[in-house]
Amino acid sequence: MTEIKPSLKDLLLRQTMWAKSLTGEQMARVVAEMIERFIPAGGYACRKGDPVDYWIGVTEGLLKMSSVSPEGKTVTFTGMLTGGWFGEGSLLKTEARKYDVVALRDSHLAYMPRATFNWLLDNSIPFNRFLLMQLNERLGLFISLVEYGRMLDTDARVARCLAALFNPYLNPGFGRQLQISQEEIGNLCSMSRQRANQALQVLEKEGLLKVDYGSITILDLDGLRRFHA
Repeated sequence: MTEIKPSLKDLLLRQTMWAKSLTGEQMARVVAEMIERFIPAGGYACRKGDPVDYWIGVTEGLLKMSSVSPEGKTVTFTGMLTGGWFGEGSLLKTEARKYDVVALRDSHLAYMPRATFNWLLDNSIPFNRFLLMQLNERLGLFISLVEYGRMLDTDARVARCLAALFNPYLNPGFGRQLQISQEEIGNLCSMSRQRANQALQVLEKEGLLKVDYGSITILDLDGLRRFHA
């Protein structure tokens, strides 16, 4: 993994809710101790079973959190966009990584060491509040994954998957336009590009989103979250 320019670190921090609440001293320590890395498309940000030594943030790119069963079946949990952070649960429990995280496109990541993470826990009440909210949002996401994996058809699964990419705590991006290919959507939803395309056409006809070449504009986020075909 190749180290990248410090300016991307500053870009990431400006986009995160938790960083805005830090004191100048706290911010200076975080910036000094974070490690930045480039992960090429198809590369692993982390692997299932690895020790968890960092809290990881997406400076730029698109990642997929997934796991492979002993039978070889891949289960996708969620996608992560610029500004999103993950791995806090494993850090808090001091356990091995429970999932793989793969870059779906060339991505730049920031790695906060465990010691820095624990220091913020001990010294920043706003940081603790942010983590409580993020853990609650992630719990809600995974409960909904169980629901739509068992009860919803393919079109509704794509709708919920896209809606999850606009969660302000888990993926705090800007605006309602998402630069993403249909192949990437298929990877996030564990289906072919062709089937993802069919689902997008259904959702577009419902007035929930607009599909353009290489991008999707969300027109009705609440509608995506509630969609049942």
